[in-house]
Amino acid sequence: MKFFLSICLLLISSAPLVQAADQLTGFPFQNETLRYNVNWPGGHSLGEVTLNARQNSGNWDFDMAVKVDVPIVPIADRYKASAVGFDLCSASLDRLISHGNKKVTERTEFDQKANSAQRRTIVPATADKPAGGGTSELRLPTCGRDALTFLYWARRELGQGRVPAAGKVFLGSGYDVKMVYTGAMDIPVAGKPTTTDHLNVSVKGPASDFTFEIFYARDAARTPLLIKIPVPVGTVSLELVR
Repeated sequence: MKFFLSICLLLISSAPLVQAADQLTGFPFQNETLRYNVNWPGGHSLGEVTLNARQNSGNWDFDMAVKVDVPIVPIADRYKASAVGFDLCSASLDRLISHGNKKVTERTEFDQKANSAQRRTIVPATADKPAGGGTSELRLPTCGRDALTFLYWARRELGQGRVPAAGKVFLGSGYDVKMVYTGAMDIPVAGKPTTTDHLNVSVKGPASDFTFEIFYARDAARTPLLIKIPVPVGTVSLELVR
């Protein structure tokens, strides 16, 4: 579960330390699709992660698909979020989780005026709850955001020269997220050394407390190029496919 939570929060952004380029491509300037290879320690490919951002009448729809061929428990997850307004306050988040034989579908609906959200389990249903499982209420800060929406909002903030403050994001439960910039770092991209902004991202929740690394391109869209997630046997890396 820690591995999946990492993937869902993996693109949370931080401060821009150089002037962004003038080429206005990708989010938030236009629709965007990003594809990442998921590589096991040693370089063996496990699967892929695909992220989509689509404009919708002045608002945005976000989609994330995770397909990882983990032995015994293959993973095929889908996350769909809708956000409204310039500030990208969350309207809804759907989680479709498939871990081997385990199937879970959840929907969280955000009421920004009431600073609350309702999380409802749709699948699995039970005999006493044929329409789905239980519900829970979440308290939101002003303009509460789910994890998927937050990653895009944060990228836009850093592209405008603002540092996204540490705060709470929502993925089922609420998680405290903090980003720390450690400096410029060169990494290989398509076989060529590329200067990136390197950040450590810490995530703390009801049963989670971990840190992972993320490397951002110095473009106007602040495109995430590489994510490194520690696991017990080493480091899983997500590398952007160009």
